[in-house]
Amino acid sequence: MRCHVKLPVTSMRENRTTSMDKNKPSRLYFIGKKDDLIEAKRTNVTLDGRDILMMYHQRKFYAMDLQCYHAGSSLELGDIEEINNKLCIVCPKHKYKITLAEGEGLYKGTNPADEVPTPQWFSKGIKQRVHKVTEVDEDIFVTLSKCPGWVESDYYQTEKGRAELRKAQESEDAEADVNADEDV
Repeated sequence: MRCHVKLPVTSMRENRTTSMDKNKPSRLYFIGKKDDLIEAKRTNVTLDGRDILMMYHQRKFYAMDLQCYHAGSSLELGDIEEINNKLCIVCPKHKYKITLAEGEGLYKGTNPADEVPTPQWFSKGIKQRVHKVTEVDEDIFVTLSKCPGWVESDYYQTEKGRAELRKAQESEDAEADVNADEDV
């Protein structure tokens, strides 16, 4: 489900609070020039306190929350796969599959009631918040999703979720330091 609204244009430097107040007017944030973003293929931006991954794939732009809904890993380096005619990003850490267009979580399973259980793809529903991308005169803009309700990736945009991400990063950094010391 996507929300579509005509919106005023603002700079992405404005209004960077951490909450997604549904009563605030939506804004169209300038991300960059089309050619620059095509060349970059992927870029991270922070809009209104929200970490967003911008992607260009098969001649189309996509925007979604940067951290995977499952455990907060960055999706920036995730591979893109086509599953049931839907383009999906694959979380590099736990291999969760998320559709680029809708943020739907997909998984492969079988129906045990089938005489011959055949693996097939199923939906978990919308798990990752996606944001609208608009092109105006070779400029690319993002409108943050204002669709109602909680989406699991919202957790990593909260203070508690960000603290959890920092703690995990510090733990990974400490482990890397120990491994580097052992190599010496």
